[in-house]
Amino acid sequence: MENSITLIQEIKELKKAKHAVLLAHNYQVEEVQLAADYLGDSLELSRTAAGVEHDIIVFAGVKFMAETAKILSPQKKVLLPRLDAGCPMADMITVEELKDLKANHPNAKVVTYVNSSVEVKAESDACCTSSNAVNVVKNIHADEIIFVPDRNLGSYVQKMVPGKKIILFEGYCYVHNRIKKEEIEEMKKRFPGAKVVVHPEVRMEVIDLADEVLSTSGMLKYAAASPHKQFIIATEQGLIERMKRENPGKEFYPALTAKICINMKRTSLKDVYEALKYERYEIRVEESIARRAMRALDEMLKYV
Repeated sequence: MENSITLIQEIKELKKAKHAVLLAHNYQVEEVQLAADYLGDSLELSRTAAGVEHDIIVFAGVKFMAETAKILSPQKKVLLPRLDAGCPMADMITVEELKDLKANHPNAKVVTYVNSSVEVKAESDACCTSSNAVNVVKNIHADEIIFVPDRNLGSYVQKMVPGKKIILFEGYCYVHNRIKKEEIEEMKKRFPGAKVVVHPEVRMEVIDLADEVLSTSGMLKYAAASPHKQFIIATEQGLIERMKRENPGKEFYPALTAKICINMKRTSLKDVYEALKYERYEIRVEESIARRAMRALDEMLKYV
């Protein structure tokens, strides 16, 4: 713990000297969360990246998040502490596969989950996050929507926007997709008074058992405001740890067992320190691709 405190202090001094800011996703390890200037979900951190005036953004998350920050803040240096911190779901769809979908559905608009590569974003009409996917699809001017890459989030959007046809791709989050309805049913037996709160990246059979379907930031707000004392939380363990920290009078339980994203957990406090000290690893996005991806991100940022 003492070493962590020393590293956090050194990170703080480096941030001040280099006019840098540290953004961390809710799924990061606790030490990195505690060192962050801003902690949040994809949409919160995307907006923060666009608004901060610092010269350097250190993004403790996964690669697509750092790419998004670079597109929104092209004049800033964006650093990803671990180059191997990727998102398996983002890697499930290629530009060629999306182009094939567009060719097969020429009247459809493409809504792409922000958990995707910058090249796929560039082929899209709009991006979305888990917190605003429903609003983006509702407001886009098309009756047919190609939704990539997350089939689970797309299925939830279809349920909430029945008047439009959602064309799904077979991608998924390996962490959320592991959560089964039997696990939720077992937890409800153990804690019958607990509210079930799930992320929209889970399977529809899990969503059907939920009291609330919310993004990570939505979960945090709900937990803080709710009069209830017990919650079953179907998402990555890092968010549950933050909930416990911020709501000491309440109890939070995972979906039977802790669900861990090893990609999010790769970034250590030492990685953040070295990213700042050596200004590595810088994220660059080709200008023509960034310009096209920016249009899709602009659409995402309209619906908060």
